[in-house]
Amino acid sequence: MNIYVGNLPYSTTADDLAKLFQTFGNVDKTIIIVDPQTGKSRGFGFVEMTTREEGVYAIEQLAGKVYNGRHLTINEARKSKKKSEEPSKAT
Repeated sequence: MNIYVGNLPYSTTADDLAKLFQTFGNVDKTIIIVDPQTGKSRGFGFVEMTTREEGVYAIEQLAGKVYNGRHLTINEARKSKKKSEEPSKAT
């Protein structure tokens, strides 16, 4: 299950995020989204948990909690649309 984690402190690393979620189950992958021009964190990321049950449990336990002074926003990540799947706009 892929989980969106928002309002992260800008100093949070992928390892920090993995440690936070490992309490609730197996973490397959963590990603912190960075600004391509500055290389600095944009304050959000994604965690991939091994099972849906672990992901749901982590969301229930962490949503709205304070992490390093910031209230986390956590929910199931939405699948992104690929450019080819987006409807074209008439001009």
